[in-house]
Amino acid sequence: MGASPRALRALVLLAGFYLLAFIVVGLFVTVDVVAWTRAPGLAAVKVTVFSALLGFPVLRGVFAFGRTDGDEKAGSPVTEAEQPELWRTVRSLAERSGTRPPDEILLTGDVNAAVSEDARLLGLLPGRRRLHIGMPLLIGLTEQQLRSVIAHELAHYGNADTRLAGITLRGRDSVLRTVAAFQEQEQKRIGKERSKQQRAADKAVRKGKKAKEINTRGAGISYRMMAKPFQAYARCYLRATQSVGRQQELAADRVAARVAGRDATASALREIAVLDAAHDHYMDRYATSGVQAGLLPPRGEVCGGLRHLLADPHRRTALAELRGELPSAEVSPYDSHPPVAERVRMIEALPDDAAATDPARPALTLLRDVERVLVELEGAVLTPEALALERVDWPELTHRAMYALTEEAAEPLRTALAEAGVATGSAAGDLSALLDAADAERLWLIAGHLPKSPEAARATGRAAREFLRPALAAGVTRLTELALVEKGGAYWELSWSATSRLRLPGASAPDPEDIAEAVTVAVRAAVADVPDTAPLRTLATH
Repeated sequence: MGASPRALRALVLLAGFYLLAFIVVGLFVTVDVVAWTRAPGLAAVKVTVFSALLGFPVLRGVFAFGRTDGDEKAGSPVTEAEQPELWRTVRSLAERSGTRPPDEILLTGDVNAAVSEDARLLGLLPGRRRLHIGMPLLIGLTEQQLRSVIAHELAHYGNADTRLAGITLRGRDSVLRTVAAFQEQEQKRIGKERSKQQRAADKAVRKGKKAKEINTRGAGISYRMMAKPFQAYARCYLRATQSVGRQQELAADRVAARVAGRDATASALREIAVLDAAHDHYMDRYATSGVQAGLLPPRGEVCGGLRHLLADPHRRTALAELRGELPSAEVSPYDSHPPVAERVRMIEALPDDAAATDPARPALTLLRDVERVLVELEGAVLTPEALALERVDWPELTHRAMYALTEEAAEPLRTALAEAGVATGSAAGDLSALLDAADAERLWLIAGHLPKSPEAARATGRAAREFLRPALAAGVTRLTELALVEKGGAYWELSWSATSRLRLPGASAPDPEDIAEAVTVAVRAAVADVPDTAPLRTLATH
């Protein structure tokens, strides 16, 4: 579908939303006029107020058209003077793609690349263009793979996709904003009704009466019913516009394959799917692992530390296995992109372009002064609160972050010890006091102070013990780890290939896996029905 038919289609869809909105508002006005001419004054006022409340979400969606919510992704701009090779590559790809190059390039922290354009007159006139390139792509792709990604994005310029987004996206936002406004009002009504019924129930209980069950099924029904036609139109709008979006993606893939090579384009799609999973794991388990303890890795490493994960031999082996397994996502009419597997199959079915196979240079070589760029990127994408956190090197971050998590996990047991009157204040002392209590057959009295589910609270005898045993064992394990750190100088060791493990100091210290197994066995013996505390006491003396 060419640019003109797509523009007409977007305009028709947008006009349909306005037509629906004006019909609804017109009905409200008609009802108000009839009420003021035929009903008593008080009834007319009530009808007018009611119609105004229902009509507000519609008007909100209509007059919000054209507004932006500032959802442009944060990024660090790079000038041509700073990064000439990257700009030279982008300009060359734009020329080969038959389109005007971007006016600005921004690096972002996402595993993604995107283009945007500040088009005017709903996309009829071109505007300032921006190309967004995710730093993880520069870190994880080869230069040729990155060229195919950029060529794909530039193809959206050539197809006028970015300019038509001025109509399509803003129209979609108006429809969805209207639906969201109705839902917001509905939730407010439900909340008020719930509070009202809760107050009545509390009052009944105070009087010794049985409280009625809270039921809010009828609350907000007017807003719920009013939202239905707009929800139906939103589904129609999304199905129509997203289907065009999927066609645009396939067209851009073909341009990328022509400009950067078939094999590079197919392999880039495979690699991005793997890179996305690796980046999520890195951000969750490494980059942000110390936030709870007020820590971040060294400057530039929040975005740049992904390099360590991708370079680890064990991780490389695991990621290589993922490359052969394309994501098998379910196809939905509301998806803006075709499934990756479908895109790869389409590209690999293209004729062999016999593209030159240059040495696979890392895409990161396109940047000068990479460390400075990584630091500047963090300044652009991290919040002021995150930027203010303490920076420490990776080994210290790993240990302090794991220590904070272990302290938090051990807190319920240490609170139970305090409530039982046997806490000492130190982890080693608390562990010793717990083991003494176990030898004195008081372990389950202490365990009784642990947090319980309603079902566990009702249980008695052996059943109560079985409910409490997992939480008790987990707490003792964490307390043992803290004691080993406090008394034995143990520390959590950084590993890019596996989860952090507790290690004892010294060249002859046991392997971390052996320590973990020994702790598990000793804790299991200590919390048995007939506790044996000797293994745990021996372990705690290291």
